[in-house]
Amino acid sequence: MGKLWRAHLRWPVISWLLLLAFNLFFTRGFFSIEIKGGHLYGSLIDVFDRAAPVLLLALGMALVIGTGGVDLSVGAIMALSGAVAATVALKGHSPYIALAAVLLVSALCGAFNGFLVAALSMQPIVATLILMVAGRGFAQLLTDGQIISMENPVLTYLGNGWIAGLPAAAVFAVLAYLLTSWLVRGTALGLFVEASGGNSTACRLAGVPTRAVVFCTYVYSGLCAGLAGLIVAADIKAADGNQAGMYLELDAILAVVLGGTSLIGGRFSLAGAFAGAILMQTLTTTILSRGIPVQYNLVVKALVILAVCLLQAPAMKRWLDALRRKEVKA
Repeated sequence: MGKLWRAHLRWPVISWLLLLAFNLFFTRGFFSIEIKGGHLYGSLIDVFDRAAPVLLLALGMALVIGTGGVDLSVGAIMALSGAVAATVALKGHSPYIALAAVLLVSALCGAFNGFLVAALSMQPIVATLILMVAGRGFAQLLTDGQIISMENPVLTYLGNGWIAGLPAAAVFAVLAYLLTSWLVRGTALGLFVEASGGNSTACRLAGVPTRAVVFCTYVYSGLCAGLAGLIVAADIKAADGNQAGMYLELDAILAVVLGGTSLIGGRFSLAGAFAGAILMQTLTTTILSRGIPVQYNLVVKALVILAVCLLQAPAMKRWLDALRRKEVKA
C-alpha cells in the first residue's frame, strides 16, 4: 500500500488537500453541509455529484490506456447514449427498455473500437477518432439537431435522484469504481491488462489472449461512457446531441494521467483515476465559488494540472530525490 501511495496517489491527494485547505480559509461556506428534505447539500457534496460522469469515463479510460491505447470517442458515445434514451422514452417505451438500449448501443460502440484496434491492429487514436466524429453525427441525426426533452422519472432519477441522502449519480459512480476495482484487482484481469500493455508479444506467447483483453477494455469503456451520458442527460432532463460530452474525453484522460497511469501502457491505477477526477472537479468548484471569470477557468485548471504532472514526471522525481539526499548529507 505504501508503494501504491508513493507511485500513484501522493501528488493528486496532496494537491486535493491543499485545495481543501485553501477553501477552508478563503472560500466561505465551502465546507457547509445542509440537510433539506432528508438530502445533503453543499459544495463538497456537489463536487462528488458533478465528478460522477468524468469518474465513470476515467474508469474505462484507465483500462484502455493500461493496454497502451486511448479512447477519444467516449464524449461522442455519451451524446449518442443520451439521444438513444430520450428517443426511446419519447416513443412511449418502458424506461427499462431505454436503459437496455443505451447499454446495448454503448457496448456496440465499444465493440466497434475494440474490433478496429484488437482485430485489425489499427492505431487506437485513429480508430476511436472515427467514432468520435461519427458517434456525435448519429446523435445529431437521432435528435434532428435539436434538444430532446426527457421527463421520464425512472431515467431522470439517475441524474437527479437521491440514495440515503446522497446524490444518486455520485453513489452509482462510487459503486462502479468499487466493482471495477474488484474485477481488476480481485481477479487476474488487471494483470492481463497491464501485461498486454507492457509487452503484448511476450504476453501472447505466455498464453494470455491479448486481443480479447484489449477488445474487452474498449467494450467496458463504451459501457462506462454510455452510463455517463445517461447521467448527464438525466441531470438536465434532456438529450443534447450537439454539446453533451463535449471535450469530456480530454477530462477523462487528464484524470487518468493525474492519477499516475502511464500513457505508454503497462500500468494503470483506478484509485489514481478516482483521485484525479475528484481533484479536477474540486478545482472547478473552487474556481466557480471564488467568482473567477469563466474565461480564466481553463487557464487556472491547466496551470494546476501542469504543476501536478510536473511533480509526477520522472526527471522531477529524480531531481527531488537528489535534493533530499544532499539535505541528508548536509
